Amino acid sequence: MMTSLKSLAASVLLIAVSAVPAFAETFTRGVVTEIDSDAQKVTIEHEELVDLGMPAMTMVFRLADPAMLETLGEGQEIEFVAERINGKLTVTKLQ
Repeated sequence: MMTSLKSLAASVLLIAVSAVPAFAETFTRGVVTEIDSDAQKVTIEHEELVDLGMPAMTMVFRLADPAMLETLGEGQEIEFVAERINGKLTVTKLQ
C-alpha cells in the first residue's frame, strides 16, 4: 500500500512539473533593423531562436518593457531573450 502511494505521488509530481511551461533563458544575438516606438515593436535580424525552435531570420518583436526602447538603436548589435507571451513574440531581456 505504501509503495502504491509513493508511486502515485511521484506520478502526480511528474505530471505537475511537465505542465509548467519552460521559461526561455537562452540569449540570442541579433541586429536591430527597425524601431517602431509608437507600437513598442522592434525588428531584429537574429540567429536561431533555440528556445522557440525558430531558424535565423528577420522578424518583428514586441517589447516586454517599453523602457527597452531607450536602450535600442537601429544597426545596434544586441543579445536578447524572446518568449511567446499571449501568442506574441516578445523580447523579455536585453544585454
